[in-house]
Amino acid sequence: DDPIQQRVRETYRKMHTYQTVDFVKNKITEWSKFNKARMTVMEALDTLNCLVDESDPDVDIPNSVHAFQTAERIREAHPDLDWFHLTGLIHDLGKVMALHGEPQWCVVGDTFPVGCEFAPSIVYRNTSFVDNPDLCNPKFNTKFGIYEEHCGLENVIMSWGHDEYMYRVLKHNKSKLPEEALYMIRFHSFYPWHLNGDYSHLASNKDSEMMRWVKEFNKFDLYSKSHKVPDIEALIPYYQSLIDKYIPGVLEW
Repeated sequence: DDPIQQRVRETYRKMHTYQTVDFVKNKITEWSKFNKARMTVMEALDTLNCLVDESDPDVDIPNSVHAFQTAERIREAHPDLDWFHLTGLIHDLGKVMALHGEPQWCVVGDTFPVGCEFAPSIVYRNTSFVDNPDLCNPKFNTKFGIYEEHCGLENVIMSWGHDEYMYRVLKHNKSKLPEEALYMIRFHSFYPWHLNGDYSHLASNKDSEMMRWVKEFNKFDLYSKSHKVPDIEALIPYYQSLIDKYIPGVLEW
């Protein structure tokens, strides 16, 4: 068996075993204190240089390189949407959790709702949830679980990871990014929904409208992990100007 595939499978096995409603609620409480670090966006990007995503089967490149690759591809396609360029740069910054003691299975990878049945399109769905206690809990294992029909994704408890954390960091630090940017960041790893169409019974009309932005973002995220490395030093002044415009200064993480 390919060692990278083994690593990916093991990351998801742990994620799907331990990510329960109670676990996620505890993580939200812990990380919503924003007392782990004080860093600018560029400092946070620098720290990601030593992180390789254990859920990514494609290529072992540092996340900071992937950030600039994604941002530049978006900039090429949408030259007038500077907030979109910045969203590409920062979309994975929540992975700094892995540098503050979190195991990667609650930082990286595809996300899914907890508190209701696990959809068939979740990666390794049939084998990886067997030891998750919520699977056998009648409160949590039905189609709607603890949710109402079309309650809206903002009212759904998602598995804990870098998407939800970064969304909360941006809200806490009062970023000036538009709602579309926050939405892309919060749900870009929710592949069972935006790629496979699961969980539409929980989504609201607003979610359906916002999905086009998540899909547009994903074009540049998913396929940008190539070996071509942009000239990051040359790009820093442009992206620093966007940071100064939308999320300036030292942030609480």
